[in-house]
Amino acid sequence: MKHLKKIRLIVIGLSALLSSTLSLHAASRAEMRNEAREALNELYSATSAARHVGESAKAVLVFPKIVKAGFVVGAQRGDGTLLSHGKAIGYFRTHAASYGLQAGVQRFGYALFFMTDNDLDYLRRSGGWEIGTGPSVVIIDEGMARSFTTTTQRKGVYAFAFGQRGLMAGLGLQGTKITRIHPD
Repeated sequence: MKHLKKIRLIVIGLSALLSSTLSLHAASRAEMRNEAREALNELYSATSAARHVGESAKAVLVFPKIVKAGFVVGAQRGDGTLLSHGKAIGYFRTHAASYGLQAGVQRFGYALFFMTDNDLDYLRRSGGWEIGTGPSVVIIDEGMARSFTTTTQRKGVYAFAFGQRGLMAGLGLQGTKITRIHPD
């Protein structure tokens, strides 16, 4: 019983820390666009497979700064911009909860490459898209990116993570929900 109280207090503390850290600065549309473009350019410079996929993608949803914190129970949140041929066509928020063997705080970004109009339409018309439902998402890690070619590329949505910093091991997108936002 004592352990449950401690875990609850830790979870409440981490949730408060995460929400206060993320709500300190609500980015404007211009800031979100600029951060997304900069992050995408950095991803393209570091990963040729991402640049290759980006050339044929209908749109790219870029979340440049996601903060994840957890101790057994974790949460993550970040804001992103949907870009089509360099033009911002929407703004979204991602958030997730997780449970398991985890402890620490991490900052990272990821980009979702929508390869077909159907996949992009699903994002637009869904009130909130949970990864794991709707279009299939293929997560391209560093090892897979090295062998990624036009022959291994399939239709769907590709996810590339980048800029991982912090003291938390592991990265997954399961349990992640993406919803449209309307920043000022």
